[in-house]
Amino acid sequence: MAKQPVSGSDKAHPEGAKCMGACDPAEQIEVIVMLRRKDEAGFRQMMTKIESGDAPAQPVSREEFAQRFGASETDIDKVKAFAQQYGLTVVRAQADTRSVVLRGTVEQFQKAFDVKLERFQHHGMGEYRGRQGPVNVPADMHDAVTAVLGLDSRPQARPHFRFRPPFKPMRGVAQTSFSPVDLARLYDFPDGDGAGQCIGIIELGGGYKTSDLTAYFSKLGVKPPKVLSVSVDDAKNAPTGNPNGPDGEVTLDIEIAGAIAPGATIAVYFAPNSDAGFVDAVNRAIHDDTHKPSVVSISWGGPESNWTAQSVSAFNDVLQSAAALGVTVCAASGDSGSSDGVGDGGDHVDFPASSPFVLGCGGTNLAALAQGITREVVWNDGDQGGAGGGGVSSIFALPAWQKGLSATRSGGQHTPLAKRGVPDVAGDASPQTGYEVLIDGDETVIGGTSAVAPLWAALIARINAINGGPAGFINAKLYKAKTACKDITEGDNGTFAASKGWDACTGLGSPDGAKVAAALKAAKV
Repeated sequence: MAKQPVSGSDKAHPEGAKCMGACDPAEQIEVIVMLRRKDEAGFRQMMTKIESGDAPAQPVSREEFAQRFGASETDIDKVKAFAQQYGLTVVRAQADTRSVVLRGTVEQFQKAFDVKLERFQHHGMGEYRGRQGPVNVPADMHDAVTAVLGLDSRPQARPHFRFRPPFKPMRGVAQTSFSPVDLARLYDFPDGDGAGQCIGIIELGGGYKTSDLTAYFSKLGVKPPKVLSVSVDDAKNAPTGNPNGPDGEVTLDIEIAGAIAPGATIAVYFAPNSDAGFVDAVNRAIHDDTHKPSVVSISWGGPESNWTAQSVSAFNDVLQSAAALGVTVCAASGDSGSSDGVGDGGDHVDFPASSPFVLGCGGTNLAALAQGITREVVWNDGDQGGAGGGGVSSIFALPAWQKGLSATRSGGQHTPLAKRGVPDVAGDASPQTGYEVLIDGDETVIGGTSAVAPLWAALIARINAINGGPAGFINAKLYKAKTACKDITEGDNGTFAASKGWDACTGLGSPDGAKVAAALKAAKV
């Protein structure tokens, strides 16, 4: 049967990638086929209401979601028949996540999807399996398939954390540090410990040591939270012993979320660092009927320009499902300022933080005394120290709740937003005023917007526990409230500057926890 290319599946190699030759044809790999929804029209209708802030008081249950908006058995059967034809094994077929995981050899997958898989070497990514051009599927299942992920194993995301560097702070800023408990107090988080909630944390490498967590929470005088490791696509909690690697990210996320919401269960979803692993981890977390996270924290991401159209579309589709299920998703906006580290002289924003269905979390530099915050400005420690990511998406349309807003440039000119503006909110992220953590046995201070995502996730877990139900998709509610955040009006992240109201450095501002809680409670009534 004739084959047709999957829309948006074209892939090119990053600059500097060198082909090292063919892949071993007998190498076993796994590939994820993503499928369309049963009732796309009904889902669009519901999403229109959710996006406008007019969501129903109760989100769709996971069971109802699977029945109404999962993949159809007919579409799943088409993929199963296709797999059988090419000798591929079906590892998992789930209607709720709309995904079919196939396993087979490189040679089988090359024939099945009409692709050529080769080994590539890249100075920043190491060795990976790659391809060029589109992925092709038979005409009779073309309409059913929305994405084919995993043929390419290129690392898709990077963690957004920064150690405090050993150089002198710029601009005469005094170095200080805070525990997550200090920050919850300074940001006036409502009392509570998130009891009965589950915070899902997405990790694409590294791991945590229970001994670190036990010692850390003991020193803080906080009851240790229940921390669970969930394996996705064969990835596991695998600490490397190197705090400078992904262990730093994993441990930071758990210690921040756990210190602020120690009554919550922390479910850590470990997945491979590829577009397939990243999408599957979030998909599995939001549909997890065992742990049922009400909020998900993502501290990994990459410039929009690094993603294929099919990967962005598949991921954004999963994030829309999260909104429908009442799961809030918080994502770090990046640590490389308005360029997002791309290096082409242009402005870039980080995905998945740029999705309109995510609460994009930017960064600040915070000064405080015992009685409260004395000064808070945009995090920008220069080229060496990092800066909060933010700007305007090149992919996503302007959401209804950002209409009429402008991005202020460093020169002072205001540019009306034509597309999705990033971030939505902010919080302390400068390593100069960072978070006290314990990683691989060492006490250290870390910053980065990856600290801000679990900070906001823990706040939402507390609020969900108080309200007895999930806040769900909160962007429209926060923009409508206008004063739920502390406005940041000083500083820049490169191209963009802070200004009164929303800006492309710190969004609506840093959390005023009591006001955020009031805004979300009012929205539920």
